[in-house]
Amino acid sequence: MRQAQAMTRLLAGDSVFLTGAPGSGKSYVLRQFIRVATRSGKTVAVTASTGIAATQIGGLTIHSWSGIGIRDLLRQHDLELLTSKDRLVHRYLTTDVLIIDEVSMLSGNFLSMLDRLARTIRDVDAPFGGLQMILAGDMFQLPPINRDSTESDFAFHSAAWHDLDPLPCYLTEQYRQSDDKLAEVLTAMRDGSFGVTHEAILSGRIGVEPLSGFEPTRLYSHNVDVDAMNARRLADIASAPHTYAMELRGPRALVEPLQRGVLAPQELILKVGAEVMFVANDQNQRYANGTLGRVVDLSGAWPVVQLTSSQRKIPVEPHSWVVEEDGVNKAEIRQVPLRLAWAITVHKSQGMSLDAAEIDLSRSFTPGMGYVALSRLRSLNGLYLKGLNAMALQLHPAIFDFDVSIRQRSEQLARLTQDSQVGNASPPSGPDETDLDPKLLDKLKAWRRDQARSEGVPAYVIAHDIMLAEIAMRSPRNTFELRRIKGMGATRVQRYGDAILRIVIDHLEPSPTQNSLF
Repeated sequence: MRQAQAMTRLLAGDSVFLTGAPGSGKSYVLRQFIRVATRSGKTVAVTASTGIAATQIGGLTIHSWSGIGIRDLLRQHDLELLTSKDRLVHRYLTTDVLIIDEVSMLSGNFLSMLDRLARTIRDVDAPFGGLQMILAGDMFQLPPINRDSTESDFAFHSAAWHDLDPLPCYLTEQYRQSDDKLAEVLTAMRDGSFGVTHEAILSGRIGVEPLSGFEPTRLYSHNVDVDAMNARRLADIASAPHTYAMELRGPRALVEPLQRGVLAPQELILKVGAEVMFVANDQNQRYANGTLGRVVDLSGAWPVVQLTSSQRKIPVEPHSWVVEEDGVNKAEIRQVPLRLAWAITVHKSQGMSLDAAEIDLSRSFTPGMGYVALSRLRSLNGLYLKGLNAMALQLHPAIFDFDVSIRQRSEQLARLTQDSQVGNASPPSGPDETDLDPKLLDKLKAWRRDQARSEGVPAYVIAHDIMLAEIAMRSPRNTFELRRIKGMGATRVQRYGDAILRIVIDHLEPSPTQNSLF
């Protein structure tokens, strides 16, 4: 699908899954849509699954925006607490479009909690309370970490995803240099054709050293390697260190799990010139979890950090992480929300775009790790590879099947979609959709949602959006016409034909006495 076709779907108000290989222009499409949608008067909430990704697109983490935070369960008490917060309720009620970038890092459990909370606050029994959802990202990135299971809790496996059934907009145009070997390697990893030629391309970057005086970002697979590098670099700075100790309040049974859930160190040691990363979201939105910066002043009570992205200098006061029950803080951690960042883990790098990086993949331990690290780079020339193992070249098998299905559905959708003229001079292509009846389409989607719930299956099993759109364009009045709709085979017509035709005919010829379908 072309970028202009994806824009058509976004501007039409469809909920979509915007995906594609690195360099296909996902971020560009999002920026274009946000600009046009906000100018038209829509309120667009821009979020991402990680702090770095949120910073890249100028938004918040979805955990912060939603109010869910680090919860892994929404109890009735949690719902009552969240729905009592006027600012949060106002946020949900006044938002028209919710964008979640880097959705691959979002768990299915979190997406289902978000769906439940949005339905509750907006009081609309529709996916995510009727919000237009734009889920963006590359599912070949690292899957979300599940602390309680070895199984990956993919967002697209959740009931919330299936109920929403977002239209797949799989961008296929490539905007990286056509002769860049890195794009060739990443494409081969995605389609399963990675071979000795591609391995040789990567091996050729092992041991290559950056130019003198140039220091690329360092990515490691394990926290222990990151911590060792950061400690070594901090020791190289001659100035005096300043230490900030974590404050703990509450019973150990509550404090210890809270400590494990945050990235702030128990003892933070800083020096002027230290590279740092924020590990919390600022309520005043000056920084987000994952924002990068450099310590420029330690003469006051709290460190002053100059942000890498904007060069703005801000004092960083302690942040509180709390465990709350019945409106009472049962446990609390307070610490300056920073950690050293000369090196970061591959997991934390998601959402970054780097001109150069020194990457060690010799200890990769999960499928997708190598792909994520390599896809941070804009070209092969920026890759300084320290090591590589077999796991680094693997991708999660469940993603391949999902990717094939999404690509096929996107190709079908593209044939029904004209190019948007916003920011694109290409002439429209594809069939004319001016005859599509949006009200009929809404009725068909509502029927499909109810049918899917009653059968306990994903909505697309009942009927794809493409099929419903064609029905809303052609308005079949009998079984013969219905069978001409692509995808309406004999089995589907036998199971759902009467219901679909009744919806179409009642919509076109509303009459309380009309009983015949033919």
